[in-house]
Amino acid sequence: MRGIKIIGTGMYAPDMILSNDMLSTFLDTNDEWIYSRTGIRERRISVDKPNFYMAAEAAKAAVANSGTDPSEIDLVLAATCSPDYFYPALSCLVQHAVGAVNAAAFDINSACTGFINALDTASRFLEDGDYKNILIVASERLAPHCDYTDRTASILFGDGAGAAVVTKNDKPMWSYLSAKGDYFNALYCKVDQSRSNCQYLAKTDALPVGIIDSEAKTHTLQMNGKAVYKFAVDAMDTAVRKVLERSGLGIDDIDLYIPHQANARIIESAVKSLGLPEEKVYVNLEKRGNTSSACIPTALAELDEMGRIKDGMTICLVGFGAGLTSGAIVFTQ
Repeated sequence: MRGIKIIGTGMYAPDMILSNDMLSTFLDTNDEWIYSRTGIRERRISVDKPNFYMAAEAAKAAVANSGTDPSEIDLVLAATCSPDYFYPALSCLVQHAVGAVNAAAFDINSACTGFINALDTASRFLEDGDYKNILIVASERLAPHCDYTDRTASILFGDGAGAAVVTKNDKPMWSYLSAKGDYFNALYCKVDQSRSNCQYLAKTDALPVGIIDSEAKTHTLQMNGKAVYKFAVDAMDTAVRKVLERSGLGIDDIDLYIPHQANARIIESAVKSLGLPEEKVYVNLEKRGNTSSACIPTALAELDEMGRIKDGMTICLVGFGAGLTSGAIVFTQ
C-alpha cells in the first residue's frame, strides 16, 4: 500500500512584487480588468536570482523544517519547466546546495502538474523500501519566458519555489494522472536553437503541424487562453472525481483541497461543478499569481506555517497545465 507523510515544508518568494498597477504602465490593462478575470492582484518576480537559487532556498527550508539531516535524504526530485540549464538537472544543483550527499537526483517536467507527478513518483520509490526520505522541490522562474508586450499570459505568471520532504506512511494514498498531447499547442514555449553555429543546420526548425508560433514570438511562452481555460475546468473536475472514485471517498471526506493556482475563475467553476465546500479550498492567487509547478508546494508551506496541516487530515491536491497534463492525489497526513 502506497502512503506518504509530509514531514517538512519550505518555500521561497522573490523580493520584487509586480502589481497589476505596475503592469498597467506598459500594458493595455488595469487592476480591475486583471483581478476580475484572474483573481490576481500581484505576483513575485525574481529579478536577479536564477531558478536553482530559489529551488535551493525552498529545499533548505523544507529539510530544516523536517528535522532530517541532509545526509539522510535518499532522493531529490525537482519539478520545473523553466530550468536555468538543459543539463545538469535542477535536482543535482539542489542536491549539492542542501548537502544531500547520499541522494540520487532527477527532474520531472510536466509543467504545472509537476509537483503532482513528482509526489506520485516519490510514493512509488518509498513503497519500494530502499528509499526512506525524499526531497521534492518545484521551482519556476517564468518571467523570462513571458512576452511583456502581450497581456494574455504575462499578467498570470510569477516566480517562486516550494518544497516538501516526504516519507512513507501506513495510511493509503491514491493518485490519478493524465495527459492530452494532442492539445500541446494550447500552451508552449519553444527552445531557441537559432544560435547554433553548426553549418549544416537549417536556420529555422520545422514545426509540428498546428503549432501557433510566429517569428516574433519564437522565444516566449505562447498560450491559447480559451483552449487552456476550457481544458483546465474539465481537467480539475475530472481529476478530482477520478481520484475520489479510486479512493472510495466522497467530497465531504476530504479535509482540505489544494488546487493548482492558475486562475480564480477556473477554480471557482470547478468548485461549483464538483460541489466542493469553499471553506475547504485553499486559494492564494491574489498575492502569488500562477507559479506553475511551485503553486501547490508553496500553498502547502503556507498552510503548514499557519498550523493548518495536521496529522490525520485527508488532503486532495489537483493540478493541470501544459502538455496538456493533469492529475490529482489524495492522501492522509
